[in-house]
Amino acid sequence: MSTERSALVGELAGLALDVAREAAVLIREHAAAGVSVAATKSSDIDIVTAADRATEALIRERLIARRPDDAILGEEGDDRPGTSGVRWIVDPIDGTVNFLYGLPQYAVSIAAELDGEVVAGVVIDVGKGEAGVEYVARPGEDGATLALRDGVPISVRDPAPVEQRLIGTGFSYLAELRAVQATALARLLPQVRDIRRLGSCALDLCHVAEGSLDGYFEEAVNLWDHAAGALIARAAGATTTLVPGAGGHDLLVCAPSHGFDELCDLTRKAGFWAE
Repeated sequence: MSTERSALVGELAGLALDVAREAAVLIREHAAAGVSVAATKSSDIDIVTAADRATEALIRERLIARRPDDAILGEEGDDRPGTSGVRWIVDPIDGTVNFLYGLPQYAVSIAAELDGEVVAGVVIDVGKGEAGVEYVARPGEDGATLALRDGVPISVRDPAPVEQRLIGTGFSYLAELRAVQATALARLLPQVRDIRRLGSCALDLCHVAEGSLDGYFEEAVNLWDHAAGALIARAAGATTTLVPGAGGHDLLVCAPSHGFDELCDLTRKAGFWAE
């Protein structure tokens, strides 16, 4: 990465972190006041809260104020075109159902894309402590992308036998896809240490990055769910891919690079991949 590009990416990462921190404060204020469902999307259990909408509005406002020529893709708002070559990819609350139920596993996720490539990302685990836990992917002094947790470099877990790997996943909001996932999961579960369904794609990817999970896969996630978290995971030593899933949607697979091929093979044979 050139010095000029690295400097720009560093600025984008810094802006993403500043805005995500402000968004996290707003999310906590909504949580303290009480959370209710404002609307549903793909199904009755695919929910939106007033906090989702207010948080994305805040993020958009702050980004536009600092960089008015940038594009924005957000979960809760219309796509905003831009002319700068930079596009922001925003998930105001990833893990909305957890947020609704008061389960402390939800995050604000902001990624910066430059000329079509995701180059910086921030995921703040809002429910963990007063300041949350901050995961960041940004350039280091040599221009290579670093993965950081609260400013400290992180890396994926060391190699382990397949039967000793803890794997994260998630389930669709669509009943017919859930049935496919449940059948495949029954095939996969006996082959690994265990499966975790924590409820936030962005945080699951960060858990792979910090070594709390040995891998993660999920069908029907959106770009705003994984743009920042996947970059953080890759910077920490993981590999990610999107392939056609058995339910007709993209399947995201993430694992430490040393165990990535094995997780792909496991999930394919279990039935998560399209035939």
